[in-house]
Amino acid sequence: MTDDSHQSGDRPAQAAALLELGLLHFRSHGAARLALDTRPVVLFGPNGAGKTNLLEAVSLLSPGRGLRRATPGEIARRPDAPGWVVRGTVRTQAGLREVETRSERGASREVRIDGKLVPQLALGRLLRILWLIPSMDRLWIEGAEGRRRFLDRVTMSFVPDHAGATLDYEKAMRERNRLLKDQVTDPGWYEALEAQMARAGTQIHQNRLAALGHLRAAQEGAETAFPAAGLALDNGTGGWDGAEGTLREMLAQGRARDMAAGRTLAGPHRADLLAHYAAKGINARDCSTGEQKALLLSLILANARALAALGGEVPVLLLDEVAAHLDAGRRAALYDEICALGAQAWMTGTERAIFDDLGRRAQFIHVGEAAGLSTLDPD
Repeated sequence: MTDDSHQSGDRPAQAAALLELGLLHFRSHGAARLALDTRPVVLFGPNGAGKTNLLEAVSLLSPGRGLRRATPGEIARRPDAPGWVVRGTVRTQAGLREVETRSERGASREVRIDGKLVPQLALGRLLRILWLIPSMDRLWIEGAEGRRRFLDRVTMSFVPDHAGATLDYEKAMRERNRLLKDQVTDPGWYEALEAQMARAGTQIHQNRLAALGHLRAAQEGAETAFPAAGLALDNGTGGWDGAEGTLREMLAQGRARDMAAGRTLAGPHRADLLAHYAAKGINARDCSTGEQKALLLSLILANARALAALGGEVPVLLLDEVAAHLDAGRRAALYDEICALGAQAWMTGTERAIFDDLGRRAQFIHVGEAAGLSTLDPD
């Protein structure tokens, strides 16, 4: 039974929420069910108990491979599970929706919405989910791939069809790379693929720029304890002007160079998200660990504010070990901002006490372990 009795009167109606979560043979969870309300969810308990596994399950109610980027075969509880299932009841602007994703042993992942089999991309139109996990604390100092993936998740929250454009681009690029590795020189083999890459790549670029514009607008004038991030996009193509025809021409002219490398060396798949601490004028990679974490949280919160301002639903937030690198004052400020947004944020930590500032504004669940399986006890 769900309970919204602690929901504040000014909670935005557009906030999405997961009201029920059911798991079967999902990692450390044999069979589990949570009944929830729209408040933030705090999962606390010892390391290894299965807190992050719950966040991963929720993340799979969005397109893609979830916050761990695991294949379906890596998720099922071993050694005896034939497969795994994640079910959820989701509150959206359109009402309650039933969502299920599953994978039988050796099979690809399936998705059903209200009992109907649908493509994974349909999840992006149903529920926006953003996450911040400990490995992302190094986002600003590691390679561009992680930042690009982060930007594309943000972009997809504004433009659900962005995922489709990305898949179209990657599919054409894989075929082009195969031709390059096989040393195919006939231009006729390349032209159709490069046209598809140019068309999808231009859409990807435009979507990313639009998403950055939304983030900038959401940061301007916002009353927040978290620092604004100055944002820019390196489009991955040097002097590309963003036009489809120009990208197509650049791909054609780069065939000899790409053939020598055996892969496509320029394009939106090489783009990078650039950020700096706006108030200090310091590149994000040169900030302290705490400042880097604060910049990431600032972008997550800006994303949620922007979606609300655009009339969309505030996304569900998944914040794993969110208190790490945050002092007590900034932790309290984060909780206040989450509650002001009305976001259902799922947060994990080993100690309940680090979430005490939330009080009755959150629902608390102790995650433990017994006989090798995770246990869930509302607190």
